[in-house]
Amino acid sequence: MLLVFDVGNTNIVLGVYEGKKRLADWRMSTTPPKTSDEYGIVAINLFEKADLNYKDVKAVVISSVVPNIMYSLEHMIRKYFKVEPLIVGPGIKTGINIKYDNPKEVGADRIVNAVAGHEIYKKPLIIIDFGTATTFCAVGARGDYYGGAIAPGIKISSDALFERAAKLPRIELVRPANVICKNTVQSMQAGIIYGYVGLVDFIVNKMKDEMKKIGEDDPLVVATGGLSKLIATESSSIQEINPYLTLEGLRIIYEKNQ
Repeated sequence: MLLVFDVGNTNIVLGVYEGKKRLADWRMSTTPPKTSDEYGIVAINLFEKADLNYKDVKAVVISSVVPNIMYSLEHMIRKYFKVEPLIVGPGIKTGINIKYDNPKEVGADRIVNAVAGHEIYKKPLIIIDFGTATTFCAVGARGDYYGGAIAPGIKISSDALFERAAKLPRIELVRPANVICKNTVQSMQAGIIYGYVGLVDFIVNKMKDEMKKIGEDDPLVVATGGLSKLIATESSSIQEINPYLTLEGLRIIYEKNQ
């Protein structure tokens, strides 16, 4: 079995594969940081709950944008799974040609998404990942990673209103029926969610224009990440939701490096 870790600023997403088949996936909080033994106990419990034997894991792949937990996570993998983890970073085979000014600046999660998107869809793509930050990535038909845009995540935007405006409450991120709302909570929900839909559609349309200018065909717009469904239901530009895009990318990267 292959165990994959997508380490984000808010959540760590784990997936287990047997070949190309995903057997299980889980999500845990990134904060507060844990010791290697705490990570090990959580991981083993998750395997047991899914009726899987953690001792059957033969390889581990990690994509991380949180450097300060990597020592504990890597030590846990060596101690409990008895394997050396493959870390997504410089020197790893991806099949993606990174066109960034400094390729080392591109987040590992963005590269992993590009690898998965290119392998699965085999066409020009705009990949939107709704995480702590929302990232927009342009990928060409031949696997060229052109770059993209980074915006504050939906939850960050919501928390900022609560923290910086004395009379505004913390709200649940659900879509209200109207934009003209008659109470504070729904007014905030409308502003954040429908405002974010506008942000997404505007950036996607600008990216499509720029990709056309460099000779790419009309790209497929794919959304992933925990809050992708919330925005995709109202967005006119998102064409497909793939909640497992990053996990699939990690599996593909493992296969490319064997």
